[in-house]
Amino acid sequence: MTTSRNHQGAHGIGQAEEQLNNQIEAAVEIQGESEIDRNINQAARQPYKATKEETE
Repeated sequence: MTTSRNHQGAHGIGQAEEQLNNQIEAAVEIQGESEIDRNINQAARQPYKATKEETE
């Protein structure tokens, strides 16, 4: 049963994430996107690079 529950939980998370994305898109359409938001979105889409401290 846990497999089924885990699957349902993952599906629920995906639905919540999709709903949040829809809300963000709607807010951007209504009020526009701020420069900070654009910077955050751009940074979030960059591939992860480990810092020097993390690689040591």
